[in-house]
Amino acid sequence: MPAAKVRTTVAIAESLLRAVDAAVKQGSAASRNDFVALALRNQLAAWQRQAIDASFAEMANDPIYQHEALEIADEFSSADWESFRIAENDS
Repeated sequence: MPAAKVRTTVAIAESLLRAVDAAVKQGSAASRNDFVALALRNQLAAWQRQAIDASFAEMANDPIYQHEALEIADEFSSADWESFRIAENDS
């Protein structure tokens, strides 16, 4: 079932509206509404990616995470080496 839509009003620069209308005319979106909804979804997704990236960046300074990552790498090192050796022999 499609999400319910809510009507709202926004005020944007006339030049921006002309650019949106041109994009709609060129087929980038079916309507102004579709264009704005797509732009909002894209911006929200970009902000979410930035938040996720920031969380990963914090891991670089987290000593507990760094310790665990080194332990995991050490535990898998022999399997990694074995996989590399097999791949080299198959080439």
